[in-house]
Amino acid sequence: MLTWLDRMSMGPAIFIALLLGLAPLIPEPHLWEKLGMLFSGALTRPLDIFDLFLHSAPTFLLGLKWVRRRQKP
Repeated sequence: MLTWLDRMSMGPAIFIALLLGLAPLIPEPHLWEKLGMLFSGALTRPLDIFDLFLHSAPTFLLGLKWVRRRQKP
């Protein structure tokens, strides 16, 4: 089911995760801002929730790829 993730090399996966995770750098990365809002209970607008998913999805997929890579013999 996730063979496309297994076939992807780590370089582009890391690049995409860093790019979306840190964009925009100024004044503060969206992912950092949205996680702060989530932990403070201020993440209520649908646009903010979508933004959290958008910016954290590549990092989640990179983590999933890393776990699958570690489990392969």
